[in-house]
Amino acid sequence: MTELVKVLEVLEGAGGGVRGVSAQDEKTDGGGEAGMVTTTQRGSASALDTCATTALLAFVGAGPGDPELLTLRAVTLLQGADVIAAEAGLLARLATHLNPDATLVPVVESERGELGELGDATVSLTPASRMKNLLTEVSAGRRVVRLTSGDPGLSGVVAAEAALCAKAGVVYEIVPGVAVSTAVPLYAGIPLGRSSGQGGIRIRSLADVADSAGKPGAGPLGAHETLVMVGPAHLLEAAAAALQATGLAKATTPVAVTADGSMTTQRTVGSTLARVAIEASALIAAGGEVVVVVGAAVADRAALSWYETKPLFGWKVLVPRTKEQAEGLSNRLRTYGAVSHEVPTIAVEPPRTPQQMERAVKGLVTGRYEWVAFTSQNAVKAIREKFEEYGLDARAFAGIKVAAVGEQTAQALVAFGVQPDLVPSGDQSAAGLLEDFPAYDPVFDPIERVFLPRADIATDTLIAGLIELGWEVDDVTAYRTVRAAPPPAEVREAIKGGGFDAVLFTSSSTVRNLVGIAGKPHAATVIACIGPQTAKTAEEHGLRVDVMAPSASVTALADALAAFGETRRLSALTAGEPLYRPSERRPGGRRRSAR
Repeated sequence: MTELVKVLEVLEGAGGGVRGVSAQDEKTDGGGEAGMVTTTQRGSASALDTCATTALLAFVGAGPGDPELLTLRAVTLLQGADVIAAEAGLLARLATHLNPDATLVPVVESERGELGELGDATVSLTPASRMKNLLTEVSAGRRVVRLTSGDPGLSGVVAAEAALCAKAGVVYEIVPGVAVSTAVPLYAGIPLGRSSGQGGIRIRSLADVADSAGKPGAGPLGAHETLVMVGPAHLLEAAAAALQATGLAKATTPVAVTADGSMTTQRTVGSTLARVAIEASALIAAGGEVVVVVGAAVADRAALSWYETKPLFGWKVLVPRTKEQAEGLSNRLRTYGAVSHEVPTIAVEPPRTPQQMERAVKGLVTGRYEWVAFTSQNAVKAIREKFEEYGLDARAFAGIKVAAVGEQTAQALVAFGVQPDLVPSGDQSAAGLLEDFPAYDPVFDPIERVFLPRADIATDTLIAGLIELGWEVDDVTAYRTVRAAPPPAEVREAIKGGGFDAVLFTSSSTVRNLVGIAGKPHAATVIACIGPQTAKTAEEHGLRVDVMAPSASVTALADALAAFGETRRLSALTAGEPLYRPSERRPGGRRRSAR
């Protein structure tokens, strides 16, 4: 047993002079947040000689929920960690930022903030017990991240654990995170700074306030003062009653309650202190943590709500593409408040006989072609893989003109190291490429041949157009497209049962394959298509198209869906009706098309 573990056992047996403080028992004055500086702390009399100068343990703040609110330092540590300990929800939410080879240690936080082992939330472990296993990993030279929600500077749990590390002589680092108590009100449209300049802010835990009934209050809130409370939703009713009983706030004081702060599932309910338990009953029933704002600042929400009023806020949008292919589209949807769900409908496989591709690649190197025209990201990927197989790179395109059918294909070429010479200025399709493609001129074009690497099921539109322009075309099957395996049963049920708010179709094949592997989307689901040919295929499969992009690009498609969503939102506001997402309603017929 290592010397470090012996030290921890002594600390655990004697209490170590450190009391475990729960996150919800933590109180913070309205003046600011302590511990907001990244520090590397080394305790006295190191018991870990191998880590005497290097911080192998880091306490990292994860922010309020949105993974994009992680600090750059937090991402660096998470991607380099060998062991990551955090609540299971945090681990799942931040999965894309975690080292895939790291050992994940889920923990459970009880109502009072104590940590127990996963599956046994009734066990309240002492700080020394919680840290012993992690510090054993540190003693073995492994990099450990203790991840916590919000800002660790406001966490009593982190304070207790860090104190034990200092006593054990362990070098550690504390990385601040975006504080839940200030960030979530901002996402709800309640900037606390407007009231802090006039009357100040008080920040307390819901548990502390709920326990204060019958005890002397800290004085009533001033006319321009704001109280922020953070804690489990089921304590909301007791906290509201305690605020009135202690005279801290009146029954008519405005209140805003926010659940899932900064996430696309965020929900905010505005009320008064007397009625908040009734009007926020759905949030209470859902459980989890809430942020409650009481007082003057709540009045700003009506004018300053910016997040929950995004045109596609909370929409679940199905994108029938692989996660890699859908990255640009999914990012665009996220800016409008939507959550994208990628479902591959096409699987890409090598051609059955590779000889044709091998001859074409040889022709590229030996100067057989004047142009290479790429019609998809998959075609770029197929050529890139063949180049790597032969030990070639982007320099093999020297002296050859390169065309891309659209912006996504062009981006794939740039990532390969090839700057395309031609991208359609108008419609990003084969027809759009032909409009801009130059005719063969024997004076200026020493070679009259075009290399066209494509899918096995591609149409002949581009070939016919190039031949008409005077070019000879080598039409080469670079890859085969086959129907992907069906998605999980719950996804298929969501598609057919109306669990998605919208489906975005980026080609006719995505329409055919999605219907083939998962079934036809529900009548309430908004159907958006990238162009007229895709829309025609959707209609042939019994779908009514609600949205069609003005140009054949995924950016235009996402923007068109957002415009559709904004029109729905404004119509509901004008009519004085509640705003529902398409998946929350089951109309008898399809909506009118919004082309």
